[in-house]
Parts: sequence; structure tokens; C-alpha cells
Amino acid sequence: MANEELCLLSAVELAAAVRAKQVSPVEATRAVLERIERLNPKLNAFCTVTADSALAAAKQIEAAILRGDDVGPLAGVPISIKDLIYVKDMRVTFGSKLFEQNVVTEDTPLVERLRRAGAVIVGMTNTPEFGWKGVTDNRVFGIARNPWNLELTPGGSSGGASSAVAAGLGPIGIGTDGGGSLRIPGAFCELVGYKASYGRVPNYPGSGVDSLRHTGPLSRTVADAALTLDVIAGPDERDPHSLPSDSAKGYLASLDQGVRGLKVAYSPTLGYAWIDPEIAALCADAAKHFAASGATVEEIDVDWGNCYDVWGVFFYGGIAARIAGYPVEKRGLLDPGLQPIVEQGLKLSAVNYVNALVARNLFWQKVRATFERYDLLITPTLSVPPFAVGKNRPDLPAGPDGAELRWSPFTYPFNLTGQPAVSVPCGRTKADLPVGLQIVGRRFADATVLRAARAWEQIQPWAERRPVL
Repeated sequence: MANEELCLLSAVELAAAVRAKQVSPVEATRAVLERIERLNPKLNAFCTVTADSALAAAKQIEAAILRGDDVGPLAGVPISIKDLIYVKDMRVTFGSKLFEQNVVTEDTPLVERLRRAGAVIVGMTNTPEFGWKGVTDNRVFGIARNPWNLELTPGGSSGGASSAVAAGLGPIGIGTDGGGSLRIPGAFCELVGYKASYGRVPNYPGSGVDSLRHTGPLSRTVADAALTLDVIAGPDERDPHSLPSDSAKGYLASLDQGVRGLKVAYSPTLGYAWIDPEIAALCADAAKHFAASGATVEEIDVDWGNCYDVWGVFFYGGIAARIAGYPVEKRGLLDPGLQPIVEQGLKLSAVNYVNALVARNLFWQKVRATFERYDLLITPTLSVPPFAVGKNRPDLPAGPDGAELRWSPFTYPFNLTGQPAVSVPCGRTKADLPVGLQIVGRRFADATVLRAARAWEQIQPWAERRPVL
């Protein structure tokens, strides 16, 4: 099989071919590494490439296959890991000059599980410092670019992962999401960006924003996201908030059960969001066509209010807490946009934090009431299409709400609530830029969200589109 063809296989297809001895895991790994070597200088998606260890792992998997051993559901699949996640003996910088030479000594639980499942880790992907913003650049590695248009951002904070997957530098990129960091790059790069229920994938070690942090896959297909979740989900004693699976059959095996008969709400603004009219029209059209899945779709108004300020206490306060122990002169090494946010976070008191906890619970009660009436909620993923690299945010009409993320007003509420949410492609603007549709489920209902994403994928497929690089 030609290298190009190998690199564009889905994880499900590649793992099946490896187990059937139709494709060598070494051949597949070499193909992806060669593609990374050729394209990463344009994209800056990877900040660290681990060619030697990846090939060594692929050879071990190949030997196991020849012995007749069970090599796991991700056998021979090249996977990237965001540079915020611990990978043993790897340099993990968090995109920060403060950790530029940091080498970690243990795998996080999801990395352990990926290895046991036969995945081949090919490197670490670029991220903004501590994942603080929705675009991807930092002072250590520079700017990551969108494969669909190199002058545009791939989003963030898992932007290196989305750039890599969209460009065929491995079918799965593992990222994190504290306010939209899987769904934003999913929308900007025409991918599936899946944020599992809070705790479905264990968080360890702590990150400072753990009460908001979800870890999951970026992929080209819903099946690949479901397969990845089958591998990485489940409790771990190192994370007391981690959850068991909610799918007895497994997420991948349950995908085609569909969503017929479910009640689905569509909210175009969540009651407060500004949105580009072209994106609003595309998402409204997608919501209307979602009824072809057999679900009942109803447009609704919600009066939850904008929770940005509450979310910001946990997110920016968590990052500030991580920096608090460093002397003031070291803080000058931080991303210039992050510095004032850290200073503001350092001024928060215990009273501010407790008040935010109370407000978070009150917000959940409003959301809960909506989900008592509906099984799923559909919204736009973002208010804007991909914008130029080198900017932290696009230029928007003036407004009072959540300036830092006014262009992503639909994502952070569901980090506060911990609900499962996915961004799936739903069309293109007149300028041929990707647009995402967000599907949100009830608490813990990951299997339902993935089935809904799969139902939409069957209505309006996207995976055959490829950027030209």
C-alpha cells in the first residue's frame, strides 16, 4: 500500500489491516513519520517527534502479531499526544519557557492504556502555554498552522493535534479541553473533536484546571473517536473523580444504534452569543436536517445566562495557581497575553472561589432543567470561521460578554457542567472554510452523543475531503 494511502486510512481501518497482516505496523509508522518530516515544517503541528521510539514500538507490535498474540484494538495506529500530557521519558513543556527542558518520569493513565492497546506514539503536538487560549502558538515552538489554509489558525489549545490529524500525520491526536480546546480545533480543521464526560477519561497528574479538564481525541471520523474512547475511558485510582464506562457493548460497537425517537433541542445563541450570520445559517440548516436521523428537533430559547466569569475563576485562577510559586521576574517568560490574566488570577480570594462554586451549581440547575426535557442539545460550535495566525482572537463587534472567548461562547459552559460534547463538521463558508456543529448530551451520556455524531456523519459525510499540501 502506498504511503499516501496508509496515512489517510482511519484508525479503525488501519488497526484492522494490521491485525489481518495486510499492513505492517512498521510500514504504517514509517509512512506517517515520513509525512511528518515532509509536512511539519509547513504546519508546526508537532513540537517533538519520537521517530526512534515509535519505530521500536512498531517492531514490537509486529513481532507480537507474528507470534499470534493479541495486539489490541489500536494495533499499529500512529497517535500524537498534546504537549500538556505526561508521556514517560519525553520532554513535556506545556508550551512554556518555564518548562522548556522538562522531562517527565511517568505516563498518564490514558497513555498507559494507549500503549497497551497497541498504539504507536509518534510525538508531542504544539499547544499554547498551559493551554490558555483558543489558538496555538507559544514562545518555545512558535505558531501552528491550519492545513486547509496555512495563513489561518488551527484553533487551540489542541491546535497542533488538529493540524496533524487534518493533514494525515496520524489518524488520532489526543488533546485536552478546559473551555473548548478539543471542539475549537475540531471545528476549525473539519474534524471530530470529542470532549467526553468529566471523569470519563482519568485526569492525572493534576493540572490546576482539573475541575474543568477533559481529555479526548481529535479524529477524522466518529468511529475513530469511539474506538479511542473505548481504550482510554474507565476509572483509575489516581483520579478519584474518574468514571466507569456508560456503554456495556462499547462505544464503537454501539455507534449504529442511532438516535431515532430522541428529543433534540437546537439553540442558535444559548440566549447571549453573537454569531457570524453565515455560520448561524449553516448551523440552523444542519439542525433542521438532523431530523433525518429519526430524532425530533425543536428550536428553543434558553435563559441560562453567560457563565464566562464563573468559568474564568476556575480556568484562569487554576493557571495562576500553577504560576504562583515562581518569582515575579520569571513571570516575564510567560506569553504576553497570559501575563495579565495570571496577575488577575493571583488576586482571587478563597471567597471568590467559594462564590464561584455556588454560582457553578446554580448554573447547572438551569442547564439540568433543559436536559430534563431533551436528550440532546445542538448549537454552533463557534461564532466565527478560522481566522489569521498571530492573533489571539478575531475582530468582533463590541459586546460586554466574555471578551477573551466571545468568538467561542458555546463551548466553555459545558466544561462547567461536565457534560459530554462533540464538534462535528457541518459545512463550509462561501470562502470554503470549515464550520462546526456542537452536540451536547446529558451528564454521563457519552454513548448517546457519539451515536448522534455518527448519525449526523451519515447524513452529511465529510471524511473524504483532504487539504492540499
